[in-house]
Amino acid sequence: MRQRFLFAALALWAGLAGAAITVVDDAGRRVLLAAPARRIVSMAPHVTELLFAAGGGARIVGAMSYSDYPPAARGIPLVGDNSQIDIERVLALKPDLLVVWQSGNTARQLEQLRQLGIPMFYSEPARMDQVAGSMLRFGQLLGTETVAQAAAASFRARIAALEARYSKRAPVKVFYQVWEKPLYTLNGQQIASDAIRLCGGENIFAALALKAPSVGIEAVLQANPEAIVGSEPHDASEQGLAIWAPYKTLLAVRQGNLFTLDGELLTRAGPRLPDGAAILCEKLDLARQRRK
Repeated sequence: MRQRFLFAALALWAGLAGAAITVVDDAGRRVLLAAPARRIVSMAPHVTELLFAAGGGARIVGAMSYSDYPPAARGIPLVGDNSQIDIERVLALKPDLLVVWQSGNTARQLEQLRQLGIPMFYSEPARMDQVAGSMLRFGQLLGTETVAQAAAASFRARIAALEARYSKRAPVKVFYQVWEKPLYTLNGQQIASDAIRLCGGENIFAALALKAPSVGIEAVLQANPEAIVGSEPHDASEQGLAIWAPYKTLLAVRQGNLFTLDGELLTRAGPRLPDGAAILCEKLDLARQRRK
């Protein structure tokens, strides 16, 4: 309770005196800090990557499970996962900024965090240029603008080069497979779909309402994608894209366009997106070359 009043007083002071730092997060909320953040808790793997890229890796005092990149992130104490956050552990770390992920943290968890009274930034990049914008805003919150500006400029230059090279090429209908049991994909609001567009591809399920909808095999067969893209299996229990082998009439199977890659390079809205997009673009170009 005492800490809640402390941060409420800080926000009031910042509003009256003119906040030293003011940014707008991805939920349209103003985030006010009286000074650059020094102790940050990252509530998503992509946030951890963005904070490192913006020059704030050493200031992350807590992170969520799967925050495994860059390698230095693996030593950060964990405060939970997408199903449960250890609020007491978060408080014990005495953060001056929380960066949360609306799609990965439940509404109940977000409300619990909001009630702590600690400044909170909502991170939800849905387009690749928004990733660069996130780096810039984190640079402001951290007081590391020079590092963040360089990272954002490099990111944008790499994306622009890929777009100039591939976006106007003949379209390729793509099914992006997240998981096979049950069969999950991504709609047009997820950043991987933006990478598909960048490469001249068309996400066959872009129009679905849910960001990560479950679909049936029949729906994929009916759409008849020219390429199917998915993550490499993590263990022997997963079939991955091998589930499509029996469907010989499916265009992607007939043309040999079942492509695997490191899914985190495309689905994490972080600084490695240009790496994943470059691989994806090459694979979709291969699909074009295999047309008969």
